[in-house]
Amino acid sequence: MFARTSHRTVHFDKPFWISGLSEMVTAGDYVVDEEEELIEGLSWTAYRRVATFITLPATTENNYRMRLVPIDPEEIEALIAFDQRDAAASSNL
Repeated sequence: MFARTSHRTVHFDKPFWISGLSEMVTAGDYVVDEEEELIEGLSWTAYRRVATFITLPATTENNYRMRLVPIDPEEIEALIAFDQRDAAASSNL
């Protein structure tokens, strides 16, 4: 089976929570990786997403451990949209 991984960097202006983590994630830039596998048997090339991860950097709060945390794709998109909406509302003040 063929697989591919795409990487993107997302920016958060405000700290945020990820479900399943006990601590708040600080504002900043984060790498989001999406792993996809080839759907075989089709007459065209198509992939399905099988996993999404966000890389959390090593900090004093997490005992200097860099972590690759699985996250629901809908959750990360909702967090990005909320942060952008909040940033836009703050700039209009």
